[in-house]
Amino acid sequence: MSTDIKPEARDTIFIGKKPLMAYVTSALIQLANRPKVSIKARGLSIGRAVDVAQIIVRRTDNSGYSIGEIKIGSEQLQSQDGRARNVSTIDIEVKKNT
Repeated sequence: MSTDIKPEARDTIFIGKKPLMAYVTSALIQLANRPKVSIKARGLSIGRAVDVAQIIVRRTDNSGYSIGEIKIGSEQLQSQDGRARNVSTIDIEVKKNT
């Protein structure tokens, strides 16, 4: 029995509507075992993703984390009324300093 989990799936935090510190805690747990974590969000959650990355880097008392690559883009989604709409996306890499 093999598991087909991609390595990148385990080091990705998808931002939604949970409390901000839930995402910060999850990212810090991932960073304890991995060299980097990707924080992904789209639409109205983009600001929350930026906040999560900033809390990890600035407020964890010189724990040695930094912002890596930042990717922005857009996805085309189907709205409830059937029309296609573009939704902005962001992918922020937070990594351990070596």
